Amino acid sequence: MEAATTDSAAQSASAAGAKTMAEAFRITAARRPGEVAIRTKGDEFTITWGELRSRVDALAGGLAGLGLKRGQTLALLMGNRPEFHICDLAVMMVGAAPFSIYNTYTAEQIAYLVKDADARILICSQEYLPQVLEAREELPHLEHVIVVDGEAPEGVLPLAEVEGSNPSFDVDASFAQIQPQDVLTLIYTSGTTGPPKGVQLIHRNLIAAVEGLDELIQFPVDGRVISWLPSAHIAERAAHHYLPLVYGLQITCCDDPRQVLSYLPEVRPSWFFAVPRIWEKLKAGLDTMVAGQPD
Repeated sequence: MEAATTDSAAQSASAAGAKTMAEAFRITAARRPGEVAIRTKGDEFTITWGELRSRVDALAGGLAGLGLKRGQTLALLMGNRPEFHICDLAVMMVGAAPFSIYNTYTAEQIAYLVKDADARILICSQEYLPQVLEAREELPHLEHVIVVDGEAPEGVLPLAEVEGSNPSFDVDASFAQIQPQDVLTLIYTSGTTGPPKGVQLIHRNLIAAVEGLDELIQFPVDGRVISWLPSAHIAERAAHHYLPLVYGLQITCCDDPRQVLSYLPEVRPSWFFAVPRIWEKLKAGLDTMVAGQPD
């Protein structure tokens, strides 16, 4: 009986059944306004679901004011930080499709993806701004570059200036137009068989994927995840971005993937998605610990 009650509580607290990821986010934010949605290690930064929705809506209006429209794309280039989730969701609320670029890409590779996706706006963090500005020289249709941190040089907009700059934007009306078959994101292939190709993933794709995961795992009401893989890969987006939107999982951002194992004791994630090498390192550490124990 207790297990059934817990399962029922988890289901009622989730946004399972939402038709789009945008709807899932709105449902989760409405049901969990005071709960922490995103944090960094040691709670140096925290934001609740209610606060997240307010910031997302303010940024959505600002991006719309810069000319972002439903059906367009927007490029993201940053590490695992709270601003990624805020920016991705803001683009989603406009009805556009955000996509991520690998942090290791050269200016030439960045220019290729931005041109292929026909993105008119790119949002990045300060550490990748030099490559972005170099790529911009080959991108006459890239109208705006936005930096999420640090000083913004001439021709670059600071995120804080964009956020809240268009308060008349009707986010609810924009969100209401989003359909299950609309493109949610682009995932670019690695390029091993030629130039990278953008794979269009629609809202319905990812809704079905994360609901399928819950059928296997049954995520708890107070679930926690660590965001640490590249957001340009579908594994990170599905496991640590879209999944939390539907099931209200708390996200802890790990900006250095080499340190992810040190996050485990503090976060105690209820869902930890990792590549094989991480599991190998965990096993090796456990083997060493066990070997050092007395018989």
